Amino acid sequence: MPPASARLFDASAISLSGLCLIHCLALPVVALFLPALAVWSHAEWVHGVFVAFAIPITTAALWRAARSHGLPLGVILLATPGLLCLLAGALEWPRAQWETPITVAGSLMLASAHIWNWRRHRLAHHHD
Repeated sequence: MPPASARLFDASAISLSGLCLIHCLALPVVALFLPALAVWSHAEWVHGVFVAFAIPITTAALWRAARSHGLPLGVILLATPGLLCLLAGALEWPRAQWETPITVAGSLMLASAHIWNWRRHRLAHHHD
């Protein structure tokens, strides 16, 4: 079993990615039926908050994994562009109409990297 702190970082990151996906995909649909949610679904500050949490959580989780068991290049190749996509979506770069697809792609890449990292932790501690 991986240490509780490692599980917490990866679980937090996976949960944050899930919330990001809900915000990008489900909340706008729900807002059609509940107009009070429309304001929150389009609030630009929410994107900044997601990125502000995602960067340190991902960095801490992957740094700890790299120090304890090494980190496969694939995890880095998923996490780095995932974070960059989240940042680009939050900054609405290159254009606002690409914000949702870029953010969703970033969330999926980041969640995949953390799931991969979590599974590696479990396997490494199972074999110890």
